[in-house]
Amino acid sequence: MRAMPNRWKPNVTVAAIIERDGRFLLVEEETSDGVRYNTPAGHLDPGESPVQACAREVAEETAFDFVPQALVGVYLNRFVRTRTGSDITYLRFAFTGQLGAFHQGQPLDQGIIRSVWMTLEELRASAAMHRSPLVLRCIEDYLAGRRYPLELIHTDASVAVDPFAG
Repeated sequence: MRAMPNRWKPNVTVAAIIERDGRFLLVEEETSDGVRYNTPAGHLDPGESPVQACAREVAEETAFDFVPQALVGVYLNRFVRTRTGSDITYLRFAFTGQLGAFHQGQPLDQGIIRSVWMTLEELRASAAMHRSPLVLRCIEDYLAGRRYPLELIHTDASVAVDPFAG
């Protein structure tokens, strides 16, 4: 194997697959490629586990509490932005779980226009407006019954330690 000057590191993201009465919770958001639909999702922040990140992202993007209860899948996706040409690879952990209270009036993350509940048919019809092909893929895996225990994902305690704390 030849040495490479830069190690490739995909962006780690989390996503929530939330169904209620046959509809799925999505967010409509402004992106560099225009307005798109996405499941509540975002990047893993320093010091948190994927499960914690998922609960945080749902709250920040939809104003709902969310408790992840199962892993739907782990996905690797390469994406080239149409407007900027930037080439990005994402490693996504998709979860499903229990939707909690809605916090009326809570400000949403920058770029989030609103939450939207969509049927599977509406999701399929709007595929060209999805932020990623993983939006529909994760929902279809959820509908196929894919559920894995959260214990598959181990986050060592060292992740939460601040290396600069005295």
